[in-house]
Amino acid sequence: MNAFQIVVVSVLGLLALITVRSAIAGRARKRVTIFWMLVWLIGAGSTIWPSITRDIARKLGIGRGTDLVMYCSVLLLVSGLFYVYTRMRLMDRTMTLLVRELAIERARRPAGAITSGPAPESDRP
Repeated sequence: MNAFQIVVVSVLGLLALITVRSAIAGRARKRVTIFWMLVWLIGAGSTIWPSITRDIARKLGIGRGTDLVMYCSVLLLVSGLFYVYTRMRLMDRTMTLLVRELAIERARRPAGAITSGPAPESDRP
């Protein structure tokens, strides 16, 4: 292995370790952990044996293995951005509905229930 391969495989190994620790601590779901472990393993494998990506690329009609890796990376990036966008839109919609419901609930209170001081503990989020 050359110096570049050693550095890349070391970084991918560190990322795999972080992924496993995150899963053990309960900060990552099982399927997310499996997905990222596959990404790290495929990255390490294509770094150690670049001829595999070249052969797969040629079978798919792509000139170089590097181009195949780049195309796959772009597809993963765009898919990830779309997923994050849809999650943010859902969160925004949920927050809007929650705020609307709270505003309507507080508007229905009798006039004597509104105080000038801080809200009672039970009304705080």
